[in-house]
Amino acid sequence: MKYALFSFLLFALNVSKAQNIDSLDQLKNHDFPVYYSSGHQQRAETTALQIERAMAYHQALLKFKPNVTLLILGAKDWNRYTTEPVVYGMPHYNEKNKRLIVAAEDNPFWKSFLPPLNQLPEALRKPIQTTYSSSDGQLSMQAFFDLLAIHELGHAFHMQAGIKMQRNWMSELFANILLHTYIAEKEPSLLPALTLFPKMVIAGGAKEFKYTSLQDIQEHYGEAARKHPKNYGWYQCRWHAAAAGIYDAGGKKALQKLWNALQDQKEKLAERELLIFLKTKTHKSIAAMMEHWDRDTIK
Repeated sequence: MKYALFSFLLFALNVSKAQNIDSLDQLKNHDFPVYYSSGHQQRAETTALQIERAMAYHQALLKFKPNVTLLILGAKDWNRYTTEPVVYGMPHYNEKNKRLIVAAEDNPFWKSFLPPLNQLPEALRKPIQTTYSSSDGQLSMQAFFDLLAIHELGHAFHMQAGIKMQRNWMSELFANILLHTYIAEKEPSLLPALTLFPKMVIAGGAKEFKYTSLQDIQEHYGEAARKHPKNYGWYQCRWHAAAAGIYDAGGKKALQKLWNALQDQKEKLAERELLIFLKTKTHKSIAAMMEHWDRDTIK
């Protein structure tokens, strides 16, 4: 009992600290509040402008606008302004305080996703070097992880709209379709940064992973995210690749159709009902992803 009380008080203290952002610097003249760690004003401005453009694009497309506060944080500020147990470098959205949080600096988490170049297939080696090289010539995944802020914006859209996403994997797929649609429509020069890394991960196969099916991730979503980050990352890469295929097949209307269908479907559907729903109410490529997931998994 004492331990539970202590844990609760510690959690409350952390939440209180995380909610106080007055000590961060703030950008003015944006459509939403933007705060950043000292020394990172230019990065904050760049990130805020991209999120602003993505917000405006999807507001026009989906007829909805969420409220967010954007935080661009250095490593020393990360744990002070987020209550989520998320490693530094992982963009995330907190629905409780409607904060979209991204890293201001390159970090070991981003770098950990790049294997030695001599382990990559020849067809991927040179594109990886070209796409993910930083200004100092070092390999970095920043170009990919920067774009995930728009993925997290996707969660703000469906959560604040009160949409029943049916499955955990559907909420992630939706966020990736939203991300891919914006990049393809408005910033297509960034498509290599968005699509190359998922291709690299998928090409490595799934033999090492504990979970591989959609049912697995539905039942073990939290565990996979917390305890098996590489396994969870593999799922995200599969959803990134699926989002690219869905956009290529249906364009921006695929996102609109999915959004409208999910808005109208208030009750949770069983597996067979969900597949029929996707086949009849959304673009057929979304149902195909669900139906053929196991067949398309590289072992």
